[in-house]
Amino acid sequence: MEHDVIAFAVSALLVLFYYSYLRWKTRRQPHFTVHAMNAKVRQRWVEMIMSGDKKEILAVQTLRNSVMAANFMASTAILLIIGILNLSENPEKLMNAWQPFLVIANTSRELSLIKLALLLLDFFIAFYCFSMAIRFFNHVGYMINLPPDSSVERLSPKQIGIYLNRAGTYYTFGTRAFFFSLPLILWFFGPYVLVLATLILIVSLYSLDRAPSPESET
Repeated sequence: MEHDVIAFAVSALLVLFYYSYLRWKTRRQPHFTVHAMNAKVRQRWVEMIMSGDKKEILAVQTLRNSVMAANFMASTAILLIIGILNLSENPEKLMNAWQPFLVIANTSRELSLIKLALLLLDFFIAFYCFSMAIRFFNHVGYMINLPPDSSVERLSPKQIGIYLNRAGTYYTFGTRAFFFSLPLILWFFGPYVLVLATLILIVSLYSLDRAPSPESET
């Protein structure tokens, strides 16, 4: 039990350190992360759609694809939540099935339930984020086809871009919740596996978060 608590604390600190570093780096280099670039691209896309060049069909199709993707991920999160709830009724069955591969075989029922509860919370967060992404994508779908000189003051392209970026941020958070479920799942194989999986995930996320430079692609 003590080793698991220490491993979880170390993993949480590693994740906190990574995102603190990412935020510090972004303040020094605004275009360091792909998220900052995506936000500017989405803002520019809104301005292009609302420029009056008859791109309404493009807007509808793009937003529909985004809603469908978020809806699929939210549905997947719900299915995983139901599966975890079924496992929580008999965690011993899960432990017995994977006992030959466990680093510490004498995992208590209480610890197994705590791990399942954290995994359940992770997928609840993913479901919430994807649901909020769908909500904001839908709002943008209604607003983006209005003329920029609408009598409604807060329907400028900049404001609609904020809505779209908020949808993108929620989608990113939901995807990250799915990513962080992997170390939580591997935690069942032992505390050391949790720390190792967190380190591997952070290295992988760094390669995804860093915006590629044009020079590196040539």
